[in-house]
Amino acid sequence: MLDVRRLRLLRELAHRGTIAAVAEALAFSPSAVSQQLSALEREAGLPLLERTGRRVTLTPAALGLVVHAEAVLARLERASAELAGARQGLAGPLRIGSYPSATRAIVPAALAELARRHPALEPRVTEVDPAGVAAALRAGELDVALVHEYDFVPAEPEPGLAGEPLFTEPMYLAAPAPGTVADQRQAPWIVAPTGTLCHTMVVRACQAAGFSPRIRHQIDDFATVLALVAAGQGVALVPHLGATDPPPGVALTRLPTSRRTRTAFRAGAARHPAVAAFTTALRTVVPPELADGAADPARRPASASAEEGAGAR
Repeated sequence: MLDVRRLRLLRELAHRGTIAAVAEALAFSPSAVSQQLSALEREAGLPLLERTGRRVTLTPAALGLVVHAEAVLARLERASAELAGARQGLAGPLRIGSYPSATRAIVPAALAELARRHPALEPRVTEVDPAGVAAALRAGELDVALVHEYDFVPAEPEPGLAGEPLFTEPMYLAAPAPGTVADQRQAPWIVAPTGTLCHTMVVRACQAAGFSPRIRHQIDDFATVLALVAAGQGVALVPHLGATDPPPGVALTRLPTSRRTRTAFRAGAARHPAVAAFTTALRTVVPPELADGAADPARRPASASAEEGAGAR
């Protein structure tokens, strides 16, 4: 009989690549992970890992077993969701991941709605870049998260995870005057830190306009980004949630690109009462101009340009 806990370790190794990374993520020692995987090999009756020095790779049999492990773990999530649904009322912790602009603009109202409907539930919010959400969900560090993707950085399917679309917001070029992304090839750029989706989005948007951005500042807060634009420190791309109340001297030109936000959770957890309750609360508080997938031009930031077609080509 294959041990589910060991299957989970094999699944994590397939995603994380090294035994050390699996050990760090799941709070094991590397030797303990190696011992458990060796035990799984004995249960399977054939090699699952090919070891070359300190590196390991999964055998074809192991890769096939990972597919079954994903299905087994998803089924266990559904079982857990059914058991939670059979209990009276929602109580206990709900670990939520969110990216900063949603944490500021959407999450507080959602938590208030959640508290009104389920006062015994204990939401615990952690800010995390969407690039790190999949690992945190699989490791059990989060139960549900808000993640986003950009037109220039579409999300890749993540085995073992599921989600639901939530809202779509337009992108803006923030600059001293209205214009296009192509107009800013000589300007210094303000971008998010390297390794984030926002950073990759700006680089790809500029490349699509025919140049590589000359990065001056790396800032992970859109209010600070807009303040730097107002101070003449560069230009930036910001989403609708980050473009509210721009300071004087900042023109926002709406671009023909979008950022899409969805919920993410482990496969099988969609019907977990706490996850479903949080998703319902989110849908209740999403601004009307975003709920249909496009911000209402009449409600966009006051300094936004009327040049709808401007932007990256």
